[in-house]
Amino acid sequence: MAVAGCASLLLIALQLAGPCGAAATALPVVINTWAFRKATETAWRTLQLGGSELDAVEKGCGQCEIDQCDGSVGYGGSPDESGETTLDAMIMDGNTMEVGAVADLRHVKNAIGVARKVIEHTKHTLLVGESASLFAVRMGFPYEDLTTQRSLSMYSRWLNQSCQPNYWKNVVPDSSKSCGPYKRLEKVSFEEETISQRNVHNHDTIGMVVIGKSGTVASGTSTNGGVHKIPGRVGDSPIAGAGSYADSTAGGAAATGDGDTMMRFLPSYQAVEYMRMGTDPTVACQKVISRIQKHVPKFFGAVICANTTGSYGAACNKIPGFTQFHFMVFSPLQSQPVEQVVDCI
Repeated sequence: MAVAGCASLLLIALQLAGPCGAAATALPVVINTWAFRKATETAWRTLQLGGSELDAVEKGCGQCEIDQCDGSVGYGGSPDESGETTLDAMIMDGNTMEVGAVADLRHVKNAIGVARKVIEHTKHTLLVGESASLFAVRMGFPYEDLTTQRSLSMYSRWLNQSCQPNYWKNVVPDSSKSCGPYKRLEKVSFEEETISQRNVHNHDTIGMVVIGKSGTVASGTSTNGGVHKIPGRVGDSPIAGAGSYADSTAGGAAATGDGDTMMRFLPSYQAVEYMRMGTDPTVACQKVISRIQKHVPKFFGAVICANTTGSYGAACNKIPGFTQFHFMVFSPLQSQPVEQVVDCI
């Protein structure tokens, strides 16, 4: 009997461990980018109170919008070239494959809440700009100023530094030395981008994946984008398959980092497809990072992955100033959210 008991315990341990290399966990599980603990707690509490996986993602990312996580999510952060803060967000239902997203959203603080309303009250997937704001107001969201004293100060300092850094190239006057307005150069040159041209941690999106007790998957993101971006710029965060992706037959993933680079590779979609083929979540994350590395070796970025059994992982690209990536996990095996760290590759 003792031998049989030990064998049973070993079998349970192996089941919890999941595929080779996967982090041991159980369902449900909440995983999100960066050390945004309060967002993890809010999502978990939503599940415990009977909320759906989609509810958990909305409330979790919404918590970061309220807390202005790292100044990179929500109002009062990342002013663009005009000094305005605009928001991008998306939410995805892995059962129905429905997506709601907003980009370049102005004057409305709860971007992921508006994204959820795109699913619930329209036949569209993505709304943008001032029109998205008007939609939000129709849905009952307050129309308010997203500017704060902090964002105004950031904008003033940037102007006083001759608008450095910025996202222009091949323009006159020389964008590396002075502010605009700019005009295009007749002769376009192509230069390899260096790490110094892009500030590591310029923007740190919250990306979240929630796997429910039955393996149902939801995902979402929220961000205020790149600091001093050109007005109208939209990164990876609100783009399905780039910012995040959810499929209840395989798993979910979310990305963070240099969205202008990462959105070209649809890393979240690719990671989920790797997991569909049975790839361990950590390896799935590593493979999508490696794919981007081949084309843009010095990019700043990370990906989190979780499959429908509750196994999870993460990966990041190693560059100077960014050698480890911190992310949060909450599962039944823990009494509180746990901050985990992965070495970049």
